[in-house]
Amino acid sequence: MPLITSIFKRQKEKVEEKTHLDKDEQTKTTAPLQTNLSAQTGSTKILRKKTSPSATYTHPMMKIIEESKNPPEEGDLVDGSVIEIDKSSLFIDLAPFGTGIIYGREFSNASDIVKKINVGDTIAAKVVERENEDGYIELSLKEARQALIWNEVEEAIEKKTLLELPVKEANKGGLILVWQGIAGFLPASQLKSEHYPRVEDGDKDKILQELQKFVGKKIEVLILSASPKEGKLIFSEKGHEQKEKGEIIGKYNVGDIVEGEVTGIVDFGLFIKIEEGLEGLVHISEMDWGLVEDPRTLFKVGEVVKAQIIEVKDNKISLSIKVLKENPWVLAAEKYKKGADVTGVVIKHNKHGALVSIEEGVAGLNHVSEFGTEKALREELELGKTYPFKITLFEPNEQRMTLSHKETQAQENIETEEDKET
Repeated sequence: MPLITSIFKRQKEKVEEKTHLDKDEQTKTTAPLQTNLSAQTGSTKILRKKTSPSATYTHPMMKIIEESKNPPEEGDLVDGSVIEIDKSSLFIDLAPFGTGIIYGREFSNASDIVKKINVGDTIAAKVVERENEDGYIELSLKEARQALIWNEVEEAIEKKTLLELPVKEANKGGLILVWQGIAGFLPASQLKSEHYPRVEDGDKDKILQELQKFVGKKIEVLILSASPKEGKLIFSEKGHEQKEKGEIIGKYNVGDIVEGEVTGIVDFGLFIKIEEGLEGLVHISEMDWGLVEDPRTLFKVGEVVKAQIIEVKDNKISLSIKVLKENPWVLAAEKYKKGADVTGVVIKHNKHGALVSIEEGVAGLNHVSEFGTEKALREELELGKTYPFKITLFEPNEQRMTLSHKETQAQENIETEEDKET
């Protein structure tokens, strides 16, 4: 029997024995899936690269990060091929990092999903433990499903997908609808003009009576905004026919500079009303030359801004605010080169390293491999502090740069010389 097969068999026998002993306890404690998904999806990281249809620019530092392959961590979504399914567990090949397992309570909670899975299928799961006592990466199907639903929400917002949903309830402020198990609110102000309750003196009781007429009926809506942390959606019925929208868009071309009101802000960007019936999206990567983590810190709903059209495609307009500003990488190309000594401020930490800004809009990555562990990196390079660095990669045309911490590099040189003497 091949060594790998033998090890897998022994590990599997341990898991089956543990699952059998805990079966009764798991049955008693298994709780039904809650519809509020906020706590489980708010901080989920996705290992697979996700491309936004309307995003035309990817921050160059992200390219460097994506090229650095690291073992999956707790909270990550991973893809793998199912290699075995039995009565109490499911095994997934997560090469080159090992074998993933769904068992015990996680297996029971996902029984409805497991029934539809076959050996050889590629499925997505969420890491709940990097390595258990049997050497497996423990996974959850239910949590992965919830995270993916919120990804669908983001996509539906960006694509302005039209949904036909039944009205579940009505209150004095609007209507309650449910999509993919998530409750959402349709404010009365977001109803089509022909559906808006027109009552004398704005009497709230009369408004409620009018709104209750929609309960049980289906209406076509768009998802206006979403809050994964609260597990809520906001809907709008104010959609425009594609033909009408196409005629409006036909008046605009790539390169046109427009001015409009910010009508909505989401994690991945903001929407700008160009004219009645037409909005454009400014992706988060097109807001500023520097790193933008939360669009809400830069813009407010109702604010009037200028932007340039960078793409017109599929009845959608993509905008850029940063192209109207001077590109800092053009000046940086004249000032810096590979091997140069610079000082920079640590502006962000992640599992790949520290993102360091050497001047406004020009930042590079100091990789975690230089420090051994993420903990060591965070201790050595504190957020918000300035340190000396050496540029190890500089491609201003691609807006790519990597850095090395000079003190760490000096220490490595000392240790190398000591090793030689020894």
